[in-house]
Amino acid sequence: MSPTPPDLVPRRSVEELNAAIRALWIGPGGHPAVRLNPERRAEYERLYAELDRVRRGDVTTAA
Repeated sequence: MSPTPPDLVPRRSVEELNAAIRALWIGPGGHPAVRLNPERRAEYERLYAELDRVRRGDVTTAA
């Protein structure tokens, strides 16, 4: 069970999620990362799944 009920989780827009995903790929000095470490890869997968749900309309996006 999730520690935060789904109704209380803030919903992000497609733009916000895309920005968060892009930020994961920026490495030191502002250069694109070639690979993500395991922690960043897990965050990427979580963000991508959230983005997919938003695009499909499974959740309501933030106003």
